[in-house]
Amino acid sequence: MKKYLITGSIIIVLLIGGIFAWHYLQIKFANIEIVLKDNLKTDFLSDAKVSDFIESINGKIVDDYIIDTTKIGKQEVRFTYINEDDIELDCSYNIQVVDVTPPLIWLNSTYNVNVGSKVSLVDDILCGDDYDPNPACEVIGDYNMNEVGSYDLVFKATDSSGNVTEQEFTLNVRKPASGSSSSNTSRTQTDFTDIVAEYKNESTEIGIDISKWQGDIDFNALKKAGVEFIIIRVGTSDGIGGENLVDSKFIQNIEGANKVGIPVGIYFYSYANSNARAGADAKWVLDQIKNYQVDLPIVFDWENWGFYNEFNLSFFGLSDMANSFLSVIEDAGYEGMLYSSKNYLEKIWLEMDYPVWLAHYTSKTNYAGTYSYWQLCNNGSVTGIDGDVDINIRYLSTE
Repeated sequence: MKKYLITGSIIIVLLIGGIFAWHYLQIKFANIEIVLKDNLKTDFLSDAKVSDFIESINGKIVDDYIIDTTKIGKQEVRFTYINEDDIELDCSYNIQVVDVTPPLIWLNSTYNVNVGSKVSLVDDILCGDDYDPNPACEVIGDYNMNEVGSYDLVFKATDSSGNVTEQEFTLNVRKPASGSSSSNTSRTQTDFTDIVAEYKNESTEIGIDISKWQGDIDFNALKKAGVEFIIIRVGTSDGIGGENLVDSKFIQNIEGANKVGIPVGIYFYSYANSNARAGADAKWVLDQIKNYQVDLPIVFDWENWGFYNEFNLSFFGLSDMANSFLSVIEDAGYEGMLYSSKNYLEKIWLEMDYPVWLAHYTSKTNYAGTYSYWQLCNNGSVTGIDGDVDINIRYLSTE
């Protein structure tokens, strides 16, 4: 019996060995006919696929996947294809990922400062790039902050790939305005009921967003006024690298909204400058809201454009950081959302797989992107709140 078993085992080993040997010989002598295209370059963040660089191939690619182009430089592309003889083969080729997009300079044709100003133009004027977190920025031309006058200058930005943007502008150094502004200027407000009358339909809900700046709120009055949802600020950070701070009215606000049954979303005003910090902030937010009813999105709100250069972030880095925050939120079972205004959505934020809360203060937005919420004014008036409040539209089916 033992002899029989041993003999059988030897036969099995020989059969397996033969199969592997046959497979090896098949691959070794397989007919491989792959012709690559002349241009093996692709742009940073392009949606290039494996087949995009192949002129001809004697078979079919098993997985024609989108190549990772989030890093510039040489990259090996590996793939598997089945040739005309039905043999599965592993192959590869190299491509070059290049950055061809010049930096962005956020600057109008004029820039005004008061005489004697200590402002640094290079530090204060937003100068960013899709790939390079620290493009080289400089002001070309002579000017004197201590002398009233107009100076014709050029702002120049160069990224690490050698892409250059130059923008002409006039620096106006002025005397400070004299006199006080009139205290009789009337303050206009947008009435919540008017927004309901114009924008409410079967596909929309009308709501507000609130923070400590709205003071003490009468949530029963909001409910009676027809407020259908509220997005509440949970908190912020004490600047770059600072500790997280709960909004002083957060608990009062979320308990008030939950008590009267108004659906709630959350937003966090972020100062994050890395993926790690954004992810940690998201976990902090989750810890603050764990005891409350939150049915609407949790929002990443990053608006530090006035000192953007201090964050050392490329536009890809900024968008990837938002993804880090929102992925933690969604992994916890909530919906994530990005908040930003129209201009920054169009010029800085990269496309992400999360819904957008659009800020555009107008009666009819011309933003061409997709959005799920629209903050259409910041001077709203509604019964239950003393002072201004942002009014929003929620689209039950995304526009």
